Amino acid sequence: MQANPSRIPLSVLDLAPIVEGGDAAQSFRHTVELAQHAERLGYRRYWLAEHHGMPGIASAATSVLIAHVSGHTRTIRVGAGGIMLPNHSPLVIAEQFGTLEALFPGRIDLGLGRAPGSDHATARALRRNLDSDPEQFPRDVVELMDFLSDAPRQAVRAVPGIGAKVPVWILGSSLFGAQLAAMLGLPHAFASHFAPQQLMQAIEIYRATFRPSEHLDKPHVMLGFNVIAADSDEQAAVLATSLQQAFVNLRSGRPSRLPPPAPGFAERLGPAERAMLDSVLACTAIGAPATVRRTLEAFVENTQADELMITSQVFDHAARLRSYELTAGAWALRQSSTATSSSGTASTAKPAR
Repeated sequence: MQANPSRIPLSVLDLAPIVEGGDAAQSFRHTVELAQHAERLGYRRYWLAEHHGMPGIASAATSVLIAHVSGHTRTIRVGAGGIMLPNHSPLVIAEQFGTLEALFPGRIDLGLGRAPGSDHATARALRRNLDSDPEQFPRDVVELMDFLSDAPRQAVRAVPGIGAKVPVWILGSSLFGAQLAAMLGLPHAFASHFAPQQLMQAIEIYRATFRPSEHLDKPHVMLGFNVIAADSDEQAAVLATSLQQAFVNLRSGRPSRLPPPAPGFAERLGPAERAMLDSVLACTAIGAPATVRRTLEAFVENTQADELMITSQVFDHAARLRSYELTAGAWALRQSSTATSSSGTASTAKPAR
């Protein structure tokens, strides 16, 4: 059970979207503005995701962008949600995140995923040598964590990297990530914002099989959630059509830049496409602050999440900033009300920083 629901923090997942008519340079300017906005609003983390060959996502060089965002903020934790480790050698990632931690001490997170973050052709261009061994990812995670430890067992040293206090998270959209995070005693972030089908089973497996470690005393779950907030339910519904179009385009094999809103888009779709959207976007809140608050409350009650990571794919930058502002305000109201009615105490586990 959640010990103190009034303390559940919100974080930000940014895909650095490239909108129709925009470019990567504009996307990066917007990313910095959103990170600074999120910091002022009290969000805990600001994570960027590694994707390649995607016309609507600019965060391919994830470590570079993390450095850029960290240099333009002061207190918010910045990290990868995540680094797709099969694309990289563990030593290179240890050096990159050792460098980031040296530059921005105490503010860097490292989330690790096993998907390529691209299609097969792009994955081959990235890696040259595709390894289908299912045990390779766990081995790479352990090797990377060893490079970041105070006393690595390997002859090679990651410099920078050795002794870096970078919290490592295991990301997942299936049961595999939950099992690995539990086995290694690491915090787990589940991509329920686009792959919610195995969410509850993954949470159950992670919590039931978790092994305490030097990194974490007890399970810690962060869940992805889409939020499109506006001043009215009607305005939010229109803004959400950009996200809906982007998913339909992606699942139809024609990934695109983030399209402008198209009022009534979902109503014009066929049954198969509507069913796909209902499935993929099951973990989504669209509406005014009160609507968003009710939806998030129900989700937390159902999952007992320790943290929520909010992603808001909105075409207009000002409306996107407003969405995060309204969400933070709605959750603050929720926290105020639960704080006055809850007598629970905060977890004594080592925090997932």
